[in-house]
Amino acid sequence: MKIFVDTAKLSEIREAISWGIVDGVTTNPSLVKKAIGEEKEDTKLEDYIAEILKVAGKTRPVSLEVMGLTAEEMVREAEILYEKFNDIANNVVIKVPINTYKGYYEGLKTIKTLSEEGIPVNCTLIMTPEQALLAAKAGARYVSPFAGRIDDYLREEKLNMKKGVDFKKHDYYPWDGKGVDDNGIKSGSDLVEKTVIILENYGYDTEVIASSIRNPRQVREVALIGAHIATIPFSVLEKMLLHPKTKEGIEKFSEDAAESGYERLFS
Repeated sequence: MKIFVDTAKLSEIREAISWGIVDGVTTNPSLVKKAIGEEKEDTKLEDYIAEILKVAGKTRPVSLEVMGLTAEEMVREAEILYEKFNDIANNVVIKVPINTYKGYYEGLKTIKTLSEEGIPVNCTLIMTPEQALLAAKAGARYVSPFAGRIDDYLREEKLNMKKGVDFKKHDYYPWDGKGVDDNGIKSGSDLVEKTVIILENYGYDTEVIASSIRNPRQVREVALIGAHIATIPFSVLEKMLLHPKTKEGIEKFSEDAAESGYERLFS
């Protein structure tokens, strides 16, 4: 499974790439705004985005999102983004929502046009496998089912739980649900699994990006499912490295090495 880091912070992108595990980067306007505010307040937006693309390099796709709500607006914005930034590292992917409140079909029309122009699309805000199927048929290079948001929806709408009271954003929700479903979807991981199965049934080249990942166990689940990609926040990547027995083991090894004079082997 490929791993994309879900952040716009240059420090996090550089650090995660240095681990040797990053295959791409996903951003959105909110992440970019937050990153500039925390890291480089005096930097122009265009310069900051250009720096993300340079840091990611030519082998790692970077998703940049449009803001329009009609196909005409989104196509125009996508073409501007692609023309303005893709020459930097030839790694720009345009994020397009599956639909907008201006029209349920605006996303598909945008995907079709951009794919015909050779502009790769990451179709975002996928909440059902059938949305992903339509996006793939329209020509999307990637589809992004939002696992964490579906988990939230099931807890809030089906179980009457309150976020921040009955559960926190990063709390785990079971793969097979809690006896409720959203039109047959039992959890966010179940959404990813059904999306992968459907697209592989018909041999689409479209890759499934498991998105809105909230915790390491969810990463494990989407990897077991066979998701092609997971886009993971930096904080979750860090947690994936941790286990108390690993910490205990290295502390014991270090203690024994010091007592035995083992460090002399390296001098």
